[in-house]
Amino acid sequence: MLLELHIEDLGIIDRLDLLFGAGLTVFTGETGAGKTMLVEAISLLVGGRADTGRIRTGALETRVEGRFVTDDEEVVLCRVVPADGRSRAYVNGRLATVTQLAELGQKLVDLHGQHTHQSLLSASVQRAALDEFAHTDLQPLREARARLTEIDASLAALGGDTRVRAREIDLLRFQVEEILGTGVSDPAEETSLEIEEDVLADATAHRHAAQASVEAINEDGGALDLLGSAIAALQHRAPFEAEVIRLRDLIAEIADASGRIRHIGEACEDDPERLSEVRERRQSLRELRRKYGESLTEVLAYLDESQTRLEELESFEVRVEALEKQRLTVARNERNAAKAVAKVRQAAAPALGKAITAHLGGLAMERAVVEITVAGDDPADEVVMMLTANPGTPPAPLSKIASGGELARTMLAIRLVLTQGPPVLVFDEVDAGIGGAAANSMAASLARLAKMHQIFVVTHLAQVAAVADQQVAVSKEVVTRSGSEVTIASATPVAGSHRVDEIARMLSGRPDSAAARRHAKELLESSSIIP
Repeated sequence: MLLELHIEDLGIIDRLDLLFGAGLTVFTGETGAGKTMLVEAISLLVGGRADTGRIRTGALETRVEGRFVTDDEEVVLCRVVPADGRSRAYVNGRLATVTQLAELGQKLVDLHGQHTHQSLLSASVQRAALDEFAHTDLQPLREARARLTEIDASLAALGGDTRVRAREIDLLRFQVEEILGTGVSDPAEETSLEIEEDVLADATAHRHAAQASVEAINEDGGALDLLGSAIAALQHRAPFEAEVIRLRDLIAEIADASGRIRHIGEACEDDPERLSEVRERRQSLRELRRKYGESLTEVLAYLDESQTRLEELESFEVRVEALEKQRLTVARNERNAAKAVAKVRQAAAPALGKAITAHLGGLAMERAVVEITVAGDDPADEVVMMLTANPGTPPAPLSKIASGGELARTMLAIRLVLTQGPPVLVFDEVDAGIGGAAANSMAASLARLAKMHQIFVVTHLAQVAAVADQQVAVSKEVVTRSGSEVTIASATPVAGSHRVDEIARMLSGRPDSAAARRHAKELLESSSIIP
């Protein structure tokens, strides 16, 4: 629902802020007062064409903002049209493209009367409308087509060309055998080999270092003797009792470390043959990483992937046969589902056309006929709504209808039959050339549709205005600014006696006419607008 509309410098509108509620809102006023500018503002909000000629004289840009609420979610759309340069769009205060604005706007608003932003002119929307009317069950067809896509993707992944498949098998076999031939299985093997090579390559120096360390600890005057002297100097002295205990613990730790150093040093033996093996192994692993991954973990992962792919290719014939059997079954299901959908669409099309045509009779299009054509191979996706506006004229697709009024009324009739669509509907020119009983029927139709959508209507019909939940009177006046006369439009919600005045003006052109005011009150009372 559109809750708030802000307009700056559009046409003869200087600055305008309007708040809206649910139901039917009508824009009324004299011809040329600026009613259509309100519709154009909404059109700009939902991605409509920006016309710099519509910028108010003397202004640098036009700005339109709208606040919408749908399913408890609020969205603010903004469109800025500068006199020079490209228009800008914003969604919730963030820059967006006009395309993004239009995509979002199509979900929020449908405008009828001009050929811009009318979702029902889209072939896909017309098809969806027929499916909604017919309660077409599309799920079996969608599921079958999705499964066909999966099967075709699987067949393509297996490789359809025999020579290509043979080359890939040969390459994968070589790579798998090469990796398996190294016997690599531990991702941390290179780290352990690096440590072992360091020990083997410098074994003599390691032994000498261990011997020197042990002597420094254990010989006369070494670390243990020095610590023993320190303990002897401090023992039996109360202030140092705790420190003596720590020094004794250190002696035990150092003695243990000395033993481990001796053991490690004795284990460092020269083994040129083993050193050569380690170096060759490290080189072999480096070659694997150069070909198959940055680390042994990646190499092993590549091995798993290659083995899986190789198994798939080697079992190609079996897998292809199984997949092709599945495809035949699924394709048969898809064709049956497509036939079922086509049958439902073809059966429902005449009924939908008649239902829409029945509403046109009460909208001053008594001789108009709507037909729904359904064509194309099953599932008959080529759905087109055709209108014969007058006897003797050939039917034409709705997108080819030249008369804005006829198109708007046809769209209204369609909306009366179909409940789905954007939450906000805007009708301009819908009452062109209508009067009498047709005006009453138009009013009743719009009021009924407003129970399911928020409706905005530019109207000259008092009957339509009387059934509205909200009436906005649009007027213009000439004011003097900076020594020059300018025309400024204003729009004001009217209620009570002011609304009576406006409807009286619509009836007779004279808001002060007693007869017109009585008639206006009767219209409002019959519409349950006032007590």
